[in-house]
Amino acid sequence: MLDPRVLADRRDEIASNCQRRGVTVDVDAAVAAHERVTVQQTALNDQNRARNEHQKSGRKQLSPEEREAHVAEGRRLKESVGEIEGQLADAQAELNRLMAAIPNFAHPDSPVGGEKDFRVLRTVGEPRRFDFAPLDHLAIAERLDLVDFESGAKVSGPKFYYLKNEAVLLDMALQRYALDIVTAEGFTPFITPDLARRDIVDAMAFSPRDAATQIYSVADSELDLIGTAEITLGGLYQDEIVDESELPIRLAGVSHCYRTEAGSAGRESKGLYRVHQFSKVEMFVLTRPEDSAAMHDEILAIEEKIFQGLEIPYRVIDIAIGDLGAPAYRKFDIEAWMPGRGENGDYGEVTSASNCTDFQARRLRARFRRAETRKNELLHTLNGTAVAVTRTLIPVLENHQDSDGSIAIPKALQPYMGLERIGPR
Repeated sequence: MLDPRVLADRRDEIASNCQRRGVTVDVDAAVAAHERVTVQQTALNDQNRARNEHQKSGRKQLSPEEREAHVAEGRRLKESVGEIEGQLADAQAELNRLMAAIPNFAHPDSPVGGEKDFRVLRTVGEPRRFDFAPLDHLAIAERLDLVDFESGAKVSGPKFYYLKNEAVLLDMALQRYALDIVTAEGFTPFITPDLARRDIVDAMAFSPRDAATQIYSVADSELDLIGTAEITLGGLYQDEIVDESELPIRLAGVSHCYRTEAGSAGRESKGLYRVHQFSKVEMFVLTRPEDSAAMHDEILAIEEKIFQGLEIPYRVIDIAIGDLGAPAYRKFDIEAWMPGRGENGDYGEVTSASNCTDFQARRLRARFRRAETRKNELLHTLNGTAVAVTRTLIPVLENHQDSDGSIAIPKALQPYMGLERIGPR
């Protein structure tokens, strides 16, 4: 959430940012709502001050008539305070509702435009030239009996699946491989809950809850299934104040992830690319505001190290403003080369790394205490994918396939797999 105190002064900037992001928001209504909250808060402060003065005046000797009048006035002040508190609560709820729709500011260097207007920062590795017609991961999985989509759909519905045989080992190998890399970089590993309270999910800006939501909500509860461990790792620091000396705090979360994938369809969504459940290792960092840009680059460098170790060609892209999620100030994606995508292969997203500045921390009330001033300030939060298993399985299978139908296991994964090759059958 943005700081409501900047709404009036930065009104035009906020409105322009929303327009560039393709978000329809009534900024003026938010400004007016903040003014109502300010008025009500001032009125409440004044009334509480009057009530305190009234209570102090009751300590002196009063006649019976004066005592009766004093009690009546105290009752009136109490009722008035209660009434203003109710009005303030209503005004604050309306402000919160309007503020939840306003996205974070965007980095001035982020490209302007939508999904296809990203900027390619660099390309690493050359796509392999096959001396045979390469298969896509669906055909590979069927030939090697690695994934069962039909049974997944029968038991759980479309976009669910069963991993089988060596694909199970590959799933676990990818998780452990990524964990070993991030822990060597100072990240503390966690296995997080797969459910989070709704106020945590909302604080991390994984709303809305309309037809376009990506969140599964649990009926008759205040719990949601998480779409990423970013939610549960961020929730650890709700209402926490850490010392500056503890920063940066690097966390790595292993979790299942659940996404409705509402509105997703088409060729790019087939197979394992867009599914309702998958395993992921997620990096999450809390740091000082002045360090978050450098930390963003550090997270991206770790992601690149992981995919270089998997011997997969990729490119790094700077996401356009119109394609940023609400909390992201700037986002870099790694897109891996997928030989089976389209007729001649193409790149597909496998990781993202986002700097969310203080947008999530404000609603979490996650702060740090400056060593020099002893004042509390909002933390900056960042997140990055170490490995999203299903997305990563695609380029691993497709880039390392051989003409005999087998899959060569990247050397970095062989110690975890105990295998050098899958198949041929």
